[in-house]
Amino acid sequence: MRQAFADTMYEIGLEDERLVVLVGDISHNVLQPFAQACPGRYYNVGIMEPTIVGMAAGLAISGLKPVVHTIAPFLIERSFEQIKLDFGYQELNGTFISVGGAFDYSGLGCSHHTYADCALMKSIPKSVVICPASRSEFKQLFVQAHGKHLAYFRLSEKHGSSLGEVELGKAVRVKVGDLVTIVAVGPQLKTALDANILGAEIIYVHTLKPLDIGCIGRSVSKTGRCVVLEEHSEVGSVADEIRRAGCLVENICIPDEFQRGYGTRQDHLNKMGLTVEALRSACR
Repeated sequence: MRQAFADTMYEIGLEDERLVVLVGDISHNVLQPFAQACPGRYYNVGIMEPTIVGMAAGLAISGLKPVVHTIAPFLIERSFEQIKLDFGYQELNGTFISVGGAFDYSGLGCSHHTYADCALMKSIPKSVVICPASRSEFKQLFVQAHGKHLAYFRLSEKHGSSLGEVELGKAVRVKVGDLVTIVAVGPQLKTALDANILGAEIIYVHTLKPLDIGCIGRSVSKTGRCVVLEEHSEVGSVADEIRRAGCLVENICIPDEFQRGYGTRQDHLNKMGLTVEALRSACR
């Protein structure tokens, strides 16, 4: 997924001279083709995330199209006040692209976990929040969002196969069924497909805001049951929005508590119940 990001910056950067990339001392190797092809439009600001946001806001005010990239807990949680004031309050467009969401950097401990990044970004008026599950989706959604919105992309280290064409703000009905609706968010689409649950209708969500409640609601009105699978905190989750629309939901997510310890990404997902076995049990 990170390589897809770098490839997209290179391709779009050659076409759009207003695209500028700022990084927080990560992803240098994969971004070198862009840096060399677009001199003067690649900045390593270092480990000063609030400063990166302020610089990007200045670029946006000057008519450029900034892309800001670093690790999720530092890009969003550490810098949230700057994003809220510099971009949200001033209604500027900019694209924030993270890696290391949820437990992707679990081996570095809870300082590198992030469960609330998407909820925080959703709280800013007029923002767009995207969590793609495949490489090709990222490029499509980036083109649709960049320069038009305050957009946040959470990229996972894990990715799935392409679903073909995707549209910003539109969920995808991946599998038709009539017994239960599974709403799979971002990379958890793979878990939903691997579970291979008879009679399940799978709705895939790549855009968390705006959320395609219409698509989800039509499915739930048919099945009468809904299970949401997401690597986000239960506070501010996709399931919360579906509940507000009047649907009863079983939510498999990150509970409202600090997840302590190290281990692998899969160790944490097993603990949360973000597994094929837990999904099958919830659907039963």
